[in-house]
Amino acid sequence: MDITRRHFIRTLCISGGMLFLPSCGRNGEVSGSQHSREPAYIKLEREGLFARRIEQAYARFEKCELCPRRCGVDRSRGEKGVCQATDKLVVYSAQPHYGEELPLVGRNGSGTIFFSNCNLRCVFCQNWPIAHAGRGSEVSDRKLADMMLDIQKMGCHNINLVTPTHVMPNILNATLMAMKDGLRIPLCYNTGGYELAENIRLLDGIVDIYLPDLKFMDPDNAERYAGSAKDYPEMARQAIIEMHRQVGDLVTDSQGIAERGLMVRHLVMPNRVAGTREFVQWAAQNLSKSTYINIMGQYRVEHRAFEYPEIARAINSQEFVEAIDWAREAGLSNLDQRAISHYQVFRRRISVF
Repeated sequence: MDITRRHFIRTLCISGGMLFLPSCGRNGEVSGSQHSREPAYIKLEREGLFARRIEQAYARFEKCELCPRRCGVDRSRGEKGVCQATDKLVVYSAQPHYGEELPLVGRNGSGTIFFSNCNLRCVFCQNWPIAHAGRGSEVSDRKLADMMLDIQKMGCHNINLVTPTHVMPNILNATLMAMKDGLRIPLCYNTGGYELAENIRLLDGIVDIYLPDLKFMDPDNAERYAGSAKDYPEMARQAIIEMHRQVGDLVTDSQGIAERGLMVRHLVMPNRVAGTREFVQWAAQNLSKSTYINIMGQYRVEHRAFEYPEIARAINSQEFVEAIDWAREAGLSNLDQRAISHYQVFRRRISVF
């Protein structure tokens, strides 16, 4: 997901700068926030299991093992690992977002909360001021809960948690608080994919929609471009398989709004460094051919990408067209609608030249 200044100003105006305003009130929902399917976290709390999950998650701060880096620092005492975060939440923004996948956006937008810092250090990061520089405001778990309730009040279809891995315990705590005050829309766990499957298992029965990236299929390219995370491909694949086990293929309501399921993103990169052909073959063989797949053509040279000749240019039309062709050849049948529209545009460009 990328942020432009124009889009940020637009959505900030729509939301009234909700990050910096008091809560709009609790227990109220507007038309558009209703879902026919009860969010999973309500059932988990009814079974008396939610509080225990929060305890287990918070314990991971003391010798941090919230991602495959396993830094081992005591974040509860203010120590920082690769992600540069302590156990305190830092939020960059919280507002309706209309640039996400259509099943998330619907009519009223996806309630997107951008968390600052990141456990990856991708050299091409499009959101580097948030993910690398850590820009944002520190908030309490209670304040995050109020943000979730505000998002629901505005009619958003989901709580879209962007870069949540390193603050997963805070998110669980805030979700329980918000649920007790009337939160009734699903959580979307929007992650770069560098996850431990054992931590994803803690989210079973809490998260309804998983939105992971699978950025690289080759360990050497992951090491070069994703902050020395050579094990990224294997860790991401394991985590995504666990996500699929929990929630299955995407389920939408009668209006096409996502209620539950897995949605996987893959960014096409120059010179095939992302391993797109290998990605679509893996997805078809290890998930299901009806998995919602978004093959994205939005790569641009950002942050430090200009320092790496292989990725120091935008993708060309042929690179995107071949990516979609490979996905179809693999039998993937649920490709993102916008990706297909882009594919048709790129095909026309190729035919002209």
